[in-house]
Amino acid sequence: MPNITVELLRGRSIEQRRAFARAVADSAVEILGARRQDVRMVFTEITPDIVANGGVLASEDESRAGVVAALDGSD
Repeated sequence: MPNITVELLRGRSIEQRRAFARAVADSAVEILGARRQDVRMVFTEITPDIVANGGVLASEDESRAGVVAALDGSD
């Protein structure tokens, strides 16, 4: 039984998470030979102030400002 944990910046829609879960489950069935009903996935939403890339908080990273703003709905 594959147990898959997915960490995403908050702000993804239910439709996006649903499509992602379906695609990952499809891959687990195809590649791992898992039964679809045994593919377990947990989404953990994180905020830009608790994750850093290259030592810079995502909330303070100018190169990620557009992505963060789009997920926040403030873009």
